[in-house]
Amino acid sequence: MEFQSGPVERALPGLTWRAMTAGDLDAVADIAVLGFPDHFEGRDCFGNRLALNPSGCFVLAAGEGPPKGYLIAYPWRADDAPALNTLIGAIPDDASVMYLHDLALDPAVRGDGWSRPIVERVADEARAAGWPMLALVAVNAAAPFWERHGFAVVEASGMAARLASYGPDARYMIRRL
Repeated sequence: MEFQSGPVERALPGLTWRAMTAGDLDAVADIAVLGFPDHFEGRDCFGNRLALNPSGCFVLAAGEGPPKGYLIAYPWRADDAPALNTLIGAIPDDASVMYLHDLALDPAVRGDGWSRPIVERVADEARAAGWPMLALVAVNAAAPFWERHGFAVVEASGMAARLASYGPDARYMIRRL
């Protein structure tokens, strides 16, 4: 086996975060399988979130090319999280936070700094819209990653059963805006 010596080119040119479209959903579902193999959510789930809050759904792509990552966010209740792979009929009337449902990147672009700009964009837009905080459930031992983005683990009453469905390392986290 021969190994290439010298620097390895990792960054893909021309990638930017843009609004997600229905045409992106197959690629989003494929990226989700790579990013969350133990937390399956199907294409219908992502289509549902896009329909509910298109302004909170983004993909990382070169123009209209295939996505290399995605972020989905929508208004939700504090100290709560939707069940995995379920369809939501509507944004709750008592929504009080902007919930980051997912952020996932294709392995080819991980580690290239793509998460920070989109998390900051969502934080800025949520702040401007009057949301007091972002919330999420960290899985796959990702709490340290989210801490670097300003989130902190909180022990929310009533979340233990919900978090158990996300796996033993799941943590409910918030970022005050």
